[in-house]
Amino acid sequence: MLDFIKSFLAKKDSGFAEIEPILEKVKRKCWKPVVSEGDGNVEASKFSGLPWLAADEEWPVCGNCKKPMQLFLQLNKKDLPPEAQDSFMGGDVLQLFYCVNSSDDTSCECESETYMPFARDSVLIRTITQGKTCRQITESPVEGAFPCKLIAGWEEHADYPGYDEIRDTEVNLDSKEEDCLLDAGFPVMGDKLLGWPGWVQGPEYPECPDCGKKMSYVFQIDSGDNIPYMFGDCGCGHITQCREHPERLAFAWACS
Repeated sequence: MLDFIKSFLAKKDSGFAEIEPILEKVKRKCWKPVVSEGDGNVEASKFSGLPWLAADEEWPVCGNCKKPMQLFLQLNKKDLPPEAQDSFMGGDVLQLFYCVNSSDDTSCECESETYMPFARDSVLIRTITQGKTCRQITESPVEGAFPCKLIAGWEEHADYPGYDEIRDTEVNLDSKEEDCLLDAGFPVMGDKLLGWPGWVQGPEYPECPDCGKKMSYVFQIDSGDNIPYMFGDCGCGHITQCREHPERLAFAWACS
């Protein structure tokens, strides 16, 4: 509650209250995860931890270093807010595996260009449909696996596009009003479901390889929020999906 009051006062002081009615047309809801320490069952929504895998499936490995990849995110539709349960399509569960292995001789992040959408060797982003049987996993094979954080709930927030993306909408702001939007802390940063992406270098929606249409933003993973990892220099990553070709998912990040 104290953080909410501080945020409200900051927005009021920044002059955001004066432009808030103008922004109503581009207002979206986003949900920030409420987490608890420790792992739960393999079906649960979580950051890191033990994922749901099919009974005959091995833990995903990096195509570059051939080592098991970190589970960064698992989202189960049944755990999402009712309004957000169609945030991704094509399965019951969305999973992001990402390789963070590096040594003096190699860095999967650099060699596989994991900051680019559709980087396949060291990134696995997918949706799966849960079957009746799953693999019984008791321990992660990932060396130095990140501690798990279960997503226990969701905190709803209003969200607005950043000044660079709002210029592509029907809302016109002058430079002072754009500064108010920025000072008010929009778009919401940190890990979040839906809302508006917090772009670091301007809007970078991937295009679907099948239809060429702009892919839809699903989830934002920010450096050092619930995953103890930094994308480049305090970068921010985004999961996107084509609504017409739901098998086409992408993860990409950018930093300053």
